[in-house]
Amino acid sequence: MRVRFLFYFSLPAVLLLSSCIVGPNYQRPKVTLPQTFRNAAPAEQGQSAASIADLPWWQVFKDPVLQQLIRTGLERNYDVRLAAESIVAAREQVRATRANQLPQVSADPSYTGGKDPQNGTTVNTNTLSFLADVNYELDLFGGLKRASEASRASLLATEQARRSVLLTLVSDIATDYYNLLSLDLQLQISRDTVAAQQKSVKLTTSRVQYGVATKTDMLQAMQVLDSANAQIPDLERQIAREEDAISILMGNYPEAVPRGAALRDQLLPPAMPAGITSALLERRPDIKKAEDNLMYYNAEIGVARAQFFPQISLTGSFGRSQVFTSLMNNPASIWTYTASATQPIFEGGKLRANLRLAESQQRSAVLTYMQTIQKAFGDVSDAIVDYEKYRDQQAKEEQYVADLTESLRLANMRYNGGTTNYLEVLDAQRNLFAQQLSLAQIRALQFQSVVQLYSALGGGWQQ
Repeated sequence: MRVRFLFYFSLPAVLLLSSCIVGPNYQRPKVTLPQTFRNAAPAEQGQSAASIADLPWWQVFKDPVLQQLIRTGLERNYDVRLAAESIVAAREQVRATRANQLPQVSADPSYTGGKDPQNGTTVNTNTLSFLADVNYELDLFGGLKRASEASRASLLATEQARRSVLLTLVSDIATDYYNLLSLDLQLQISRDTVAAQQKSVKLTTSRVQYGVATKTDMLQAMQVLDSANAQIPDLERQIAREEDAISILMGNYPEAVPRGAALRDQLLPPAMPAGITSALLERRPDIKKAEDNLMYYNAEIGVARAQFFPQISLTGSFGRSQVFTSLMNNPASIWTYTASATQPIFEGGKLRANLRLAESQQRSAVLTYMQTIQKAFGDVSDAIVDYEKYRDQQAKEEQYVADLTESLRLANMRYNGGTTNYLEVLDAQRNLFAQQLSLAQIRALQFQSVVQLYSALGGGWQQ
């Protein structure tokens, strides 16, 4: 009756103490967000929750070849596979940390034998015992619970790190692919220019032979041909390096990379809505990772504070011992229990230093979280203005190329009619060739700005 009375009397006290968890409970820092993304068009200024980042990558990048390249990368890329293994390790760490809150049971079987002389008689003695030891640490002040919270937050941060790897991989493959298509287009422009200039040089040489043109005209015609020829090896070098980079991102050895539609035939998304600003906090994996790290260091404060309080452990052993002798058989049950407490008295300031360290790390994590949000808004703003301005620049570049093409046609007519020298034709050819290469680069930048905005808004990691 006395044991039962003590049990019922002490149980409420234990439960009361168990509810006393030291350390602050996590609360997301208050962040004042802008109402709109800077540089966003009026229709995109937070008036709708829709965002292009809500779409999976295969609905943004329509090129089937690019889609297959991304799928292969998501399957084979070593960074992705390493990130997946990191999650496995983090999950096991969570299980190991949670196990500290459970009773620890171990078995201790033993067997001894020997001879014992008694009253002139030798007695053979054999003892077989099986004991089970139980150890349980009462988490009265929540130190173990806070450690589990920290471990769980670390797991979440690892999962967000994997999402960042996926987002970066999708973005890198798409960016490199559009750059590869741009290099292909520049190479084609250079080869077309070489073919056209070879005809022009041949015609000018013929005119020199008949005395209609001068040798200077022939040399000037060869200048554009030489310039276009010089571009080809460098473009071929860049194409090979870009293919190698894409191959590595796909988890392959360097090899040729297939192409889909040419850059001129690629289609841009019909709209690029940014969505509401608050959604960025939930969508960007780097922001989520920064918050998970903040949760980790917030829980570590509770772990550090719990070290100031007594650590109470309950231990017990129970089992059975069987003694066999030549004179008797003596079975016996064995059980013991112990309650112990450890209270720090003097630690040379270590506990207080650990607490101040945890608090400083938590404050640093808050600043990192705020800084990450600020940087994310900067990324979105830059991507929006790039998308808008590259689109405008491409339209103007296309008009410029059209004007230069017409200028070259008129210059050729005047030269053939004998009303101007070949220098006018040469200038028109040079300008057109340079501007065609520039337009090919601007087209790639336009598509890459779509990738940049999609990534900045936190899209692209969905599988």
